[in-house]
Amino acid sequence: MGRQELVEALRQRLEGHSDIELLHAPDERARLSRDYFDYSPVLSEQLRDCQADLVVRPLGVEAVERVVSAAAELGLPLTVRGAGSGNYGQCVPLQGGVVMLTSALRAIRRLDPATGVVTVEPGCPMRDLDQELRRHGRELRLLPSTWRSATIGGFIAGGSGGIGSIRWGFLRDPGHLLGLEVLAMAQSPQRIWLDQRDAEPLNHAYGTNGIITALQLATAPAVRWHQLSIDCQHWDQAVALLQRCSQSAITLHLATLVEDQLLSLLPTWSGPCSHRHRLLLLVAPDGVGSLQRLAEDAGAICHDLGPEDLTAGHSLRELSWNHTTLHARAKDASWTYLQMLLPQPELPAMQALRERWSGCLLWHLEVVRQQGAPRIAALPLVRWHGNEQLNALMQDCRELGAVVFNPHVLTVEDGGLGVIDADQVAAKRRFDPNGLLNPGKLRGWIERT
Repeated sequence: MGRQELVEALRQRLEGHSDIELLHAPDERARLSRDYFDYSPVLSEQLRDCQADLVVRPLGVEAVERVVSAAAELGLPLTVRGAGSGNYGQCVPLQGGVVMLTSALRAIRRLDPATGVVTVEPGCPMRDLDQELRRHGRELRLLPSTWRSATIGGFIAGGSGGIGSIRWGFLRDPGHLLGLEVLAMAQSPQRIWLDQRDAEPLNHAYGTNGIITALQLATAPAVRWHQLSIDCQHWDQAVALLQRCSQSAITLHLATLVEDQLLSLLPTWSGPCSHRHRLLLLVAPDGVGSLQRLAEDAGAICHDLGPEDLTAGHSLRELSWNHTTLHARAKDASWTYLQMLLPQPELPAMQALRERWSGCLLWHLEVVRQQGAPRIAALPLVRWHGNEQLNALMQDCRELGAVVFNPHVLTVEDGGLGVIDADQVAAKRRFDPNGLLNPGKLRGWIERT
């Protein structure tokens, strides 16, 4: 049978099950086959015509098992999708087939009152999960800037870090993901519980090597974070202050720095355009005075924005990480971006790049914790002038000592450190031996022979 005949056979098998919704209208299939890959002109060109043949929404784990069993028997590609808030085409079906939505799998199965460890289904919105945790005095350690809409399963499968990375590092660091319940892509799928060691290869694997039906995560004691912005006249002064804040004994949840020209591309509610470089900080209440003193010592201007209100639509979270890119592109879509870990010391490399790429590069920095120490990551805006320019810029960054995480590629490995993870490939061999899960995204599987 051809693919369309196989899709029709699947539809007929699933029709009549009250716990499975089938979405096959062209506009629904198009909408649910996309994420925010249009941040990248490269991916926009590659992915614009990719579309599922059928979208299914199982209403429970038993329904997921029926979908997986039927798709595996028919040999149809299956791509699992959360809220679609990623930027790299993680949930875009390169080979068509079925997109399976997890939005109905949202139960918080258990919260251990002694340890704060939470077990939750993958479709649970991160905002809902964090609100429930806060009712018990806990909070999520790490969140993307899209936390109001993103799902926890999508973040684990497609994300890497974000808000909280200044304290907790990255999702793949040991201690965050403590276990997974998964299904294999098989005709008789069974739920398998993986401990944290065996779960690690499925973390940030784009759903290519197992279908997650529950996650177990460590959480942190809840803090009512306080918001501060600090304006600095000179860039070297701003970077030095960012470093001093992150190296202090102050509890921070976010430390973002945007240069003055980029500040003009942010929404008006972010504050007046001061023609100065701006630090955006989320700090524990007991650290507010210390940050104000550090700002004063640096000759900078500190603005106290008050406690963070997570029920409101606007907070400093929505100005950080890739929301910075989102806001800038809303005003001028000719901007794209890069992601990198800057070399130490950071200023010489940034100055060299500014001189070589004047007018094409606007700096946006985030402090992260890497191997126990604070480091500066950069998500600079890049003016799009074609592939050749982008590749030359990335090569310059590498030659200056930056580690580039390329957001303009499709595969798990090439968007990370560029090397194949044998454990990820082994997990795919175990849970998806026929290569039907999100095919085309795991280079190690494509090149395994």
